[in-house]
Amino acid sequence: MIRFVALNAFIGFHTILFIFWGLILSLLDEKGRLVHFYAAAPWAKIILWVCGIRVIPEGQENLDPEEPRIYMTNHQSYFDIFALLTYLPVDFKFILKQELMKIPLLGFIMKRARYIAIEREDPRKALRSMQEAAEKIRDGTSVVIFPEGTRSPDGTLQPFKRGGFNLALRSGCDIVPIAITDSYRIVPKGSLRIHKGSFRIRFGKPISMTGYNKKTIVQLMDRVRESILGQMESR
Repeated sequence: MIRFVALNAFIGFHTILFIFWGLILSLLDEKGRLVHFYAAAPWAKIILWVCGIRVIPEGQENLDPEEPRIYMTNHQSYFDIFALLTYLPVDFKFILKQELMKIPLLGFIMKRARYIAIEREDPRKALRSMQEAAEKIRDGTSVVIFPEGTRSPDGTLQPFKRGGFNLALRSGCDIVPIAITDSYRIVPKGSLRIHKGSFRIRFGKPISMTGYNKKTIVQLMDRVRESILGQMESR
């Protein structure tokens, strides 16, 4: 109980400090690189260390920080975000809901860091935001997408949503499949209790968009899903 309270209190206080630090950095750099590498990444790394979580990265040779790509990963725990920020050595942006941009201070920082917000409620606005996101990716921005749309409660891979794949087709950039294994054991969905332990993050080989279109989007989804499943099952 004491550890539970202490760790969550630390994460809250630590996050507030880095929000103000990120605010300062965001005023100095419109591209968001400073916020990513000197605020978001160290914020995540410190949380992993304090919580006693060991992340085992594999396949980093498949990454190219200079190439804009769409990184698609399964989602088991909010600790996945800390692992991605710490071990994905790329200036990437998260794609998130428009509502999150309205959070005081944090929303401003995320806008300055050039995170990409998607409007989901209004179909016309959603289409426009997808087009803007595709343009940013073509212009050199890498993004991270959780194709399941939500966290898995037990670690099993859930059905994929089409949104991220439509974005990949619009941008023409490669998809890098990422498999996260056993992070749900650290913080189960719906719980705030943090368990010590380790989990694995594997970066797969890029999948080219060549030959894929709207008519073959299901085959593209299946290929990415099979890649992630294969990496999850590989020990």
